[in-house]
Amino acid sequence: MENEVLVRMLARPINPSDLIPIKGSYAHRISLPNIPGYEGVGIVEEVGSLVSRNLIGKRVLPLRGEGTWQEYVKTSAEYAVSIPNSIDDFTASQMYINPITAWVTCKKVLALRPNDVLLVNACGSSIGHIFAQLSKVLGFQLIAVTRNNLHTKDLLECGASYVIDTSKSPLYETVMEITNGIGVDAAIDSVGGPSGTELGFCVHPNGNFLTIGLLSGVQVNWAEIIHKAKVNANLFHLRNWNNQASLDTWQGAFNEIKTLINDQKLHLMKMDAQYDLLNVKEAIENVESSNRRKGKVFLTSS
Repeated sequence: MENEVLVRMLARPINPSDLIPIKGSYAHRISLPNIPGYEGVGIVEEVGSLVSRNLIGKRVLPLRGEGTWQEYVKTSAEYAVSIPNSIDDFTASQMYINPITAWVTCKKVLALRPNDVLLVNACGSSIGHIFAQLSKVLGFQLIAVTRNNLHTKDLLECGASYVIDTSKSPLYETVMEITNGIGVDAAIDSVGGPSGTELGFCVHPNGNFLTIGLLSGVQVNWAEIIHKAKVNANLFHLRNWNNQASLDTWQGAFNEIKTLINDQKLHLMKMDAQYDLLNVKEAIENVESSNRRKGKVFLTSS
């Protein structure tokens, strides 16, 4: 197509969201055959007739086109995000799903202001560490929730004000203690189920509750959060935001992320292991075999 670019892929992170369709969980909206992979970085090899040839040889994130777990990816040139030389492949390949979700939810959806208190669960994850760093950048206070103490030190160093390890401390009581009985201004849930519902009850009346994931596979009790806790509750799907954001807004969000990375204010996950794309099965087995990993597993192509 005349407005497309063809990108030779270099690196792709393996995210939990990549594994969900492989297991058939999004079967209602994914038609087969399907190529997994929502993000990654590569080099522009060919451009359509309406695209500047200056892009050839440049590194980009080829987004919102085909799945990235293949050698070459085609996408519309307007959805190819250029990457400066100052950002390495492993960092660049992670710049979409987690950083954009965290930035948009904090800055645009919740519009957090300095000293607002945000409560986030599943904070041992990649995105949890991004929320911690954004708390320092944007000036809000983060109460990070984890299920163990594996990431407590990291999260505090990244910028979290408090870390609650729910294997040691009850969530609601601890939040009320920290906030002098008031509750938090906003909460972001990635888990769902009873623990996501409990997170909603930690928000003060008229505060905001946002769900961005469903790690437990079970919905929160929306009726209780809205009617009993009297909290404004919403879903955030990156896909929906993409569809309604203007191109300037979309590319602008990436420019913000690039600046934070270049200014050393945002650090993404380190590489824990890399596998050639041909060894994808082995790579997935590695990802699924360890919950205590502190880095990311990547699929690479030379």
